[in-house]
Amino acid sequence: MQPTISSVFNRNKLMAIAVVKPSFWLENGVLIEKVNHLNLFKFTDELHARMQELVDGKNADSLTPEETAELEAIGELIVIVTYMNGMIANEAQKSQETESWEQKIDKN
Repeated sequence: MQPTISSVFNRNKLMAIAVVKPSFWLENGVLIEKVNHLNLFKFTDELHARMQELVDGKNADSLTPEETAELEAIGELIVIVTYMNGMIANEAQKSQETESWEQKIDKN
């Protein structure tokens, strides 16, 4: 993992902390899969395994600050992907309702 290093001030001391952005996992952690005729974003097995490893480390209270940042980034990515998948599903539902409504009009 190649986290971005940021500087923050903590009680007048300059500290370097690792910041992992959710976009770090976009190329190797997210794929598109057809589910019920919809193309949805899914996580790769690699990302699932890494997330489980980090969760286990958190439960054992043994994460480094970098690993904690990575787990938070993966959590943020989950929120983003879930939101995007919801938008896709919602648009598909609207499209089906519109098509159904238009078909009823055509029959009359």
